[in-house]
Parts: sequence; C-alpha cells; structure tokens
Amino acid sequence: MEFSIRSYAYIGDAVYELFARKKTVLLTQSPGKLHQATSSIVNAQFHAELLEFVKDFLNDEEKEIVRRARNLSVTTARRTNHTVHRLSTAFEALIGYLYLTDKDRLKDLYSYIEPMIDEKLLNTV
Repeated sequence: MEFSIRSYAYIGDAVYELFARKKTVLLTQSPGKLHQATSSIVNAQFHAELLEFVKDFLNDEEKEIVRRARNLSVTTARRTNHTVHRLSTAFEALIGYLYLTDKDRLKDLYSYIEPMIDEKLLNTV
C-alpha cells in the first residue's frame, strides 16, 4: 500500500520520536533531563542536520521521497524558518517511508545516524 508524502511524514514523526525517547531513557531518569535530551534530537533544526548528513547514504528511491517531501507546502509559525521546517518534514517522511516499507533499511539508517545523535546527547546530558 502506498501512502501520501504527508502520511509518511506523520508516521515518521512518531517513529523517530519513539526512537529518540528509547535512546534518552537509557541516559537518565530525571524528567527534566529526559525532556531536554529528547528535545535536543527531536527538533526541526537537528532533523535538517541529519538529513544533510544522510544525503549520500540514500538510494534513488529514498532521495525521491525526500525531494517530494521537501517540496510540500508547510504551515509554520511566523518566526520559524520555512526551509528548515521543510527539511525536517522531509526527514520525517523518509523515516515514515522506511518504517512502512523496509524496516531493515530503517535500521541501517538509524545505525548510520546514531553516532551523530549520540554526540548530540553527550553534549546535552
């Protein structure tokens, strides 16, 4: 079954958040630190950085999902950078697409980005 790009992004947002929470809960039991750690890796700016980091890792089909998601119209707050928000949406769509179509490839992607995430978390907690 094929989903819309927005649906991939919607699912990807939840899937990545669960991945992030699973990583952060292993670091601390403090609710405040948990929130701070999770927020450091679940935000539009970091998603955009992760997307830039993985661009050479992606195959043509994944790059097409990212391209299509990056070109979606997005609604953001006035003070939000629209470009960063679009890149974040593209990252979430990629995660959602892989979650729904190829969980082994999603595991590979997580393994690829994990060092970058771990470095971010070490500087946060």
